[in-house]
Amino acid sequence: MHLYFSIAAREELDEAFEYLELQQLGLGYRFTNDVDEALARIRSQPLAWHPLNKYLRRCHLKHFRYGLIYRIFGGQAEILAVAHDSRRPGYWRNRKD
Repeated sequence: MHLYFSIAAREELDEAFEYLELQQLGLGYRFTNDVDEALARIRSQPLAWHPLNKYLRRCHLKHFRYGLIYRIFGGQAEILAVAHDSRRPGYWRNRKD
């Protein structure tokens, strides 16, 4: 399955990396490794993760309080948000990049 990030999700990924790297050297890289593992899980079992509604799903990261919000269509998965689990819940619900 082909995966890709929306523009907004790519910006959120970059912002989270920068923030975490400023908090502790190397933490941003551990975060991106966790994101890569989540992407591999989505790629191998795209329908296994928590449905949020008819179209959207969330795959939680294993070591950080973030989730990848994505939708599946045409054999592809679009990551719509890299969302912290407790900050601004649902802000991404109307994204249609």
